[in-house]
Amino acid sequence: MDIKTQVNESLKEAMKTNDDLRRRTLRMVMAAIKQVEVDKRAALDDAAVMALMQKEIKNRREALNEAQKANRADLAADNEAEIAVLESFLPKAMPAEELRALVQAAIAETGAAAPSDMGKVMKAVMGRVAGRAPNDMISATVRELLQK
Repeated sequence: MDIKTQVNESLKEAMKTNDDLRRRTLRMVMAAIKQVEVDKRAALDDAAVMALMQKEIKNRREALNEAQKANRADLAADNEAEIAVLESFLPKAMPAEELRALVQAAIAETGAAAPSDMGKVMKAVMGRVAGRAPNDMISATVRELLQK
């Protein structure tokens, strides 16, 4: 079952059980998916849905930081709960050691030697990671290994 279908089924279940937080979060995700599909005039595949969910998680983390700065524990708790709901649909996060190994293999494979070759390495790594690590973490690892 693809991720979009899983989200839709989970939304139906949340509606049946009156789980307000889960229902609200999943409706937001479905609305974002439909908006992108309408804009692109094509159905999204799993990789695109995962990327969209990661973007939503990133937005929630930024909102969480802002809520913590403003001493709004209620908003911070809501954002943490929404992040947990969204993360339940993504594959298990890749350990940093595994990501480093993938990046090192991609560097060797592409023959990259300088930070200017970062684009080649990123292109090779992104397909293998498949949403199991945030893009900023991937780029930081690539940058670090290319500067050595």
